[in-house]
Amino acid sequence: MERANETAVSEFVFLGFSSLVGLQRLLFVIFLLLYLFTLGTNAVILSTILLDRALHTPMYFFLAVLSCSETSYTFVIVPKMLVDLLSQKRTISFMGCAIQMFTFLFLGCSHSFLLAAMGYDRYVAICNPLRYAMLMSHGVCLGLVAMACACGFTVSIIITSLVFHLPFHSSNQLLHFFCDISPVLKLASYHSHLVQMIIFMLCALVLVIPLLLILVSYIHIIFAILQFPSSVGRYKAFSTCASHLIVVTVHYGCASFIYLRPKTNYTSSQDTLISVSYTILTPLFNPMIYSLRNKEFKSAFRRVMGRTFFSTQ
Repeated sequence: MERANETAVSEFVFLGFSSLVGLQRLLFVIFLLLYLFTLGTNAVILSTILLDRALHTPMYFFLAVLSCSETSYTFVIVPKMLVDLLSQKRTISFMGCAIQMFTFLFLGCSHSFLLAAMGYDRYVAICNPLRYAMLMSHGVCLGLVAMACACGFTVSIIITSLVFHLPFHSSNQLLHFFCDISPVLKLASYHSHLVQMIIFMLCALVLVIPLLLILVSYIHIIFAILQFPSSVGRYKAFSTCASHLIVVTVHYGCASFIYLRPKTNYTSSQDTLISVSYTILTPLFNPMIYSLRNKEFKSAFRRVMGRTFFSTQ
């Protein structure tokens, strides 16, 4: 009877940066500048790939999708976080929290499978170069992206439904700056071990399956590269994979720390720091890693800028 008379939570209050009251305006300026730079660099990547026909290849198609994905999931979190840094009332509705979690998980899970598709693309390019055009046709690329999105949608809708079907009565003080899984689960009135186990298993599958596919791809790639007769050829082949490997390492490192550790190791301060890295810093560095390390992209960018500049004369 006492449980039935309790009022259900209708909104959540973000407390992610509450301990940094004196630094919130400075953080707002820093995060805003980083976010604008992220949007700008992703816009440059997308426009360059779209406008230069030399980049109309599977590798750059996946890079364009990756840029769209990262821009989208920062848009789900960062603008709200920036508003909250300057606001006295840092709240989000119950439904708004569920939508934010679903959207972020959908984009994040799709991101993991997209990285696996990019690993497969590098495998085909290096191990089966003569059949590359056939194995990585436009239809195949679209199918891989569609599969990544379907997997992301399925996992995110299951996890979000499991989390928000739990009762929330006791507290609405969310020790985070967005609606991530662990902080929201801590506010549930009771914890179902089955629900927690299902969520953990789904998170593990989303991380482990794509990572295993990437590892298998790179095992074949390494064996193929070691058979190249020329050291220049080996270096060129390795360099085409380096950017992807760096992004994979950062993505899975942050995601594993957040979603694959025991709940007893959960601390809000650590999660806030790591979450800032993959919601603000990682989307900032990933475009730079792919573009600044890539001579082909830099040449295409100069061509696009040259055509744009001379066409306005």
